[in-house]
Amino acid sequence: MSAIISYDDVEVGTELPKLEVRLQRVNLVMYAGASGDFNPIHWNTRYANSVGLPDVIAHGMLTMATAARLVTEWVADPGAVVSYSVRFSKPVVVPDDDRGAVLSVAGRVLEKLPDRRVRVGLEVTSPGDGGPVDVMHNATVVAQLA
Repeated sequence: MSAIISYDDVEVGTELPKLEVRLQRVNLVMYAGASGDFNPIHWNTRYANSVGLPDVIAHGMLTMATAARLVTEWVADPGAVVSYSVRFSKPVVVPDDDRGAVLSVAGRVLEKLPDRRVRVGLEVTSPGDGGPVDVMHNATVVAQLA
């Protein structure tokens, strides 16, 4: 997205354009290399199963960063994000197939704050067995707008 969002044009309830991102096992391996997080729950099915997980799961910080893209693309400036907090509720299971896992990210403006900042709420879901599964709750981003 190339447009800069104007504080004056944003209202509480404004919905951000939805984002869908596919994560595959190769993305988990690449993220492990970049982050240094080589925990086997992120790449070894046998190990993930041995600790009670249904399969390999995505790194929490990878999931968090992927969701943040919705806001950084909306404001067209990653540096505009001044605060970001998340409470994870369920892991993102990434099957070892061509489909992987799809993260669907939705967001809306929750509050207009002083100093041209807005608080945005994010909801991340990943369709799994039996329908959508909440991945994160109460993701809040504070962004400075033009």
